[in-house]
Amino acid sequence: MTIRLPGRGGRLRAYEPRAEPLALAPGRSFTSRTVFSAAHVVADPFADVSPDSPAAVDWDATLAFRRHLWSHGLGVAEAMDTAQRGMGLDWAGAAELIRRSAAEAKAVGGRIACGVGTDQITGGSLVEIRAAYEEQLALVEESGAQAILMASRALPAAAEGPEDYLEVYGHLLRQASEPVILHWLGPMFDPALEGYWGSADLDAATDTFLEVIAEHPDKVDGIKVSLLDAQREIDLRRRLPQGVRCYTGDDFNYPELIAGDEKGFSHALLGIFDPLGPLAAEAVRVLDTGDRAGFRELLDPTVELSRHLFRAPTRFYKTGVVFLAWLAGHQAHFTMVGGLQSARSLPHFTRAYELADGLGLFPDPKLAEERMKSLLCLYGVNQ
Repeated sequence: MTIRLPGRGGRLRAYEPRAEPLALAPGRSFTSRTVFSAAHVVADPFADVSPDSPAAVDWDATLAFRRHLWSHGLGVAEAMDTAQRGMGLDWAGAAELIRRSAAEAKAVGGRIACGVGTDQITGGSLVEIRAAYEEQLALVEESGAQAILMASRALPAAAEGPEDYLEVYGHLLRQASEPVILHWLGPMFDPALEGYWGSADLDAATDTFLEVIAEHPDKVDGIKVSLLDAQREIDLRRRLPQGVRCYTGDDFNYPELIAGDEKGFSHALLGIFDPLGPLAAEAVRVLDTGDRAGFRELLDPTVELSRHLFRAPTRFYKTGVVFLAWLAGHQAHFTMVGGLQSARSLPHFTRAYELADGLGLFPDPKLAEERMKSLLCLYGVNQ
């Protein structure tokens, strides 16, 4: 098998795809770490919609992908930014996704946690923001899923300082029926979240974040940190109250953070574990045996692909995730809600294909090659 890929200046070069994928069979859940994959949604390619229309979702393919993740022992983090919350998937679509995925999780015995935000409003007062959070929290709890309190785009615009965050989050934690995961998403993922927790100074913001947790440790299962700063995450997890977990959301440094050190480790809630699902699961099962070096040997080579997919502008990483799902055969097309399949360039797709193929991520390398060729043809690259 050979394929001609565009290089610098559009010059074509021969590339020989990997002949055999990694042999990664479904397996049991994990004992040493709690691991969630933030899963993407599959668009309905036959829906007559525009980029600003409500999302048209292929529910069968979307739920099938979740069953794929569960079969490898991973938990599913549902209706997160990987599922294009606020970037093509509105609250009505997210609510339906939560209901369907939670029911599917119950049917197959899969672990699920779902995002709670305020995306049914675009702004508003603190009272309105709190009410929006409450509506979503109620739906997630009624579905039987664990709640993940996501960062609200509306809150930085309405809050006057850290005390407003303490009030809003304190109210939500007091009424939560079960411990939740608090999600701190950095502005590299969503520019509207600049200054979250009441300050653009990350040290001050961290202090406020920790104050929220310290006042309600019994209602916080853990925190999910997506700041792409490994040392900051390590420093933060060492300051957590006993029993509160740190779930890394660092798609640049996850192997070292999950492996941990003599003072602790991070669990995981990662968008990159969507395309890496089976390989990540195998690595964590190796870690379950106490073999930290074996875990790193499996997972360290994936970092180059992850950093490529999450390169700036980071919020468009979803495009690469869905592209790889298509090449891997998890969906029949490369179409995204909101038309976001156009958010990355041909050179970006080309490099993603090479890196994923080199890792053995495609169950059928020939299918991946054929689909890559079809994409190249659309860009005028004939084979």
